[in-house]
Order: sequence, then C-alpha cells, then structure tokens
Amino acid sequence: MLTIDGSRFSGSGTIVRQAVAFAALTGQSIHVVKARAKRDKPGLRPQHIRVIEAIAELVQGRAEGLAPGSQEFTFRPGSLKSGRHYCWDIGSAGSTTMLGLGLMPVLAFAASRVTVELRGSLFQDFAPSVFHLQHVLLPMLQGMGLHAEVEIERPGYVPRGDGILRLAVTPLTEPFRAITADRPGPVTRIWGIALSSHLEQRQVSRRMADAARDALAKAGYRADIELRNDTESLQRGAALALFADREGAGRLGADRAGAPRRSAESIGKQAARQLLEDLRSGATLDRFAADQIIPFAALAEGESRFIIPTVTDHVLTSAWLTQELLHAHVTIDDQRLVIHGVGFWPDRGRTTTK
Repeated sequence: MLTIDGSRFSGSGTIVRQAVAFAALTGQSIHVVKARAKRDKPGLRPQHIRVIEAIAELVQGRAEGLAPGSQEFTFRPGSLKSGRHYCWDIGSAGSTTMLGLGLMPVLAFAASRVTVELRGSLFQDFAPSVFHLQHVLLPMLQGMGLHAEVEIERPGYVPRGDGILRLAVTPLTEPFRAITADRPGPVTRIWGIALSSHLEQRQVSRRMADAARDALAKAGYRADIELRNDTESLQRGAALALFADREGAGRLGADRAGAPRRSAESIGKQAARQLLEDLRSGATLDRFAADQIIPFAALAEGESRFIIPTVTDHVLTSAWLTQELLHAHVTIDDQRLVIHGVGFWPDRGRTTTK
C-alpha cells in the first residue's frame, strides 16, 4: 500500500480526489495521511467523502476512515464495472464541478456511456464554476479524444447547495491524445455568461455584466455577455463567467460567484481583472485549467505542452501526484508546462501503462 502525504504542496482536496482516481485506474491501494492538513477546516469534508465513495462504487473498491474531519483514510480499488447511470448527492454546498472532475478520469475508461447526476453547489469560491467546466475544460478534453457533456438542471449556490448538474461521458476508444498549446495567439473574442437566481428585480445579471464590460473596455476589449435570470434555483445566488478565445491556442476562462455583501459590480470587476491578468501573462491555459489538465495529459499518449499564467501550489500538487502514482514525467520551466504522458489503456479490467 502506497502512503500519500496529504499535506504536500497545496495540502488540499486536490490530493484526495486525484490520488483516489489514479489508484482506481492503476489498481494501487493507497493510504492517505494528513488529508487537507493546510485548510482552515482540516480533514475530509462531505464533498471529499462523496468523491471517494463514488469512485469506490465505480470500481467496486473499499474505503475505510471516511468521516467528516478525518485526516487519514485507505482506499483499495477493485475492477471497473459497467453501470450506466449514477446519482450522487454531496449533501452540502460542496462543489459538484470538483466532484465531476474527480470522477472523469475513471469514467473515461468505462465500458459504455455513463450519465451522472451530481447534487450540491455549482457556483462558489475556490472551485471553478460549471460554466468553466462546460466551456473551457470539456472542449480541451474533446481535443484529446474524450466526449463529455455537462448540463445545468438547477443552479445551486453557497450556503445551501441544492443544485443539480448532469454529466454524460462517452468512454475513450483509444488512449487520450496529447495536446500542444504553447504559442498564445491573438484574442479573437471575449464573451461571458452572467447568471442570477431570483434577483431579476435588482438587475444583478445586468449589473455584473456592465461592470465586467467596462473593465474589459478599459483594456481595449469588447465583451459579449449573455444575461440569464433564473427562477429554478431553491435560493438566491449569482455567478459570472468570462471567456477569451485565442487563435490557435484554445480558450481562457475566469469566474466569480456571488456572496453575502458582495456587490454585483465587484463580481464583474473581479472576474474581468482575473481574465486580464491571465491574458497579459501570455498563457495558453487559465489559472484553473493549468492544474486541471495535468491528470488527463499524464494519462495521454505523447507529450503535451502549455504556457501557464503562474506556478501555483495546485499545479505543483497535480505534477507531484502524476509522477508519484502514474510515473508520468512533468517539467515546469518558468511558465512552460510539459507533461510526458504514459498512454494508459484498460488491460484485464484495470488500466496499465503501455
């Protein structure tokens, strides 16, 4: 059994999610200690417990030590089974997008198309929004050979959650393909989505969009931002997502969720500032996608290359785990990120390196 130190680098839930997903694919049992040791509330939270339980269900595995606040657990994988539909409720305002990201490396190697219903929060701080998953990461994964779709059934926000996200994944027919995006092209379009629930009278969607447009205009960019006024959510909430399409180098995204005493105008300005910072860095990946793409590129066949805005603890975490559990080689030179994938493919019910 391999011991994973959950306090390394970011000391975050990223280690929990990725370690369990890689263990499920490789058949390697793991013992995680000091889980989320660097967080304000150390140990497992409901969303981390749910991702471990969900992956265990997918691969008929066993997990021990799963309790709120636990900083130590074990995971013993079995073999990937071929269920077609699952439903997992985090039971809190935990991030459904992070739960989905934890599941996707495993679902990519399922025997047939799988649909998943995830319940929790779709928009919150410290996690990419469902819009980012939908419009940034999934198009990149499609370029690597994986077809997945995300649908918002019902928006959900902090503090209640109660959102519903539907994820459908068509498994690979060959290993992930490597992807190269290391030459930032000119910006061809900036666009976005301004969503608010039960806040139309206060014009929250319009105010977020106007503030973002003004901030982007000062930098010389014109932005097309779609306004959405929702009435399906079980609570009030808001979120803004902005995107920049670069010629020949994919799409960068930035987002900001609503919160008590956080004005619509501050949401718009912050999201625009974040997008502009990543654009000015010359990056071909935004700050969220920079670490999210690493596990998939490590599973791919060949060498993937990117320019990232900055080297974060999350990037270092993902690089370390892929080397520890997949034996992929990751190099980071200033802003240049290179991942030498190992070409994973199922073999007798488990995934092994080619």
